[in-house]
Amino acid sequence: MAYELTGKIKLIQEPQTFNSGFTKREMVVTVDDGRYPQEINLEFVQDKISLLDGLQPGQEVTVSFDIRGREYNGRYFNNLQGWKVEAAAAAETSADYGAPAGGEEPPPYGDDDIPF
Repeated sequence: MAYELTGKIKLIQEPQTFNSGFTKREMVVTVDDGRYPQEINLEFVQDKISLLDGLQPGQEVTVSFDIRGREYNGRYFNNLQGWKVEAAAAAETSADYGAPAGGEEPPPYGDDDIPF
């Protein structure tokens, strides 16, 4: 099941590689939640760690993630595993609502022309 959150990056950890060859990288995103902002830790594993390259603390992002759970020695653990990151600035600049498709200039209209 996929989930999504939007917030500002607080921290991006360095990648961690374990003896088994497993690699992960964690990022903390601060999400406004009323009076008390929440600091959400998300992990990116294996080939998904490259999604964090080029991101900076303070940057607004939307992260798509899955919730993963497991049992270890009678205790239960949950992880938020990210698989997609979109920087807010990139989303805003990619959509230019005033320009027509194809990047063409709109046709000129005179004072007596009706554009519909």
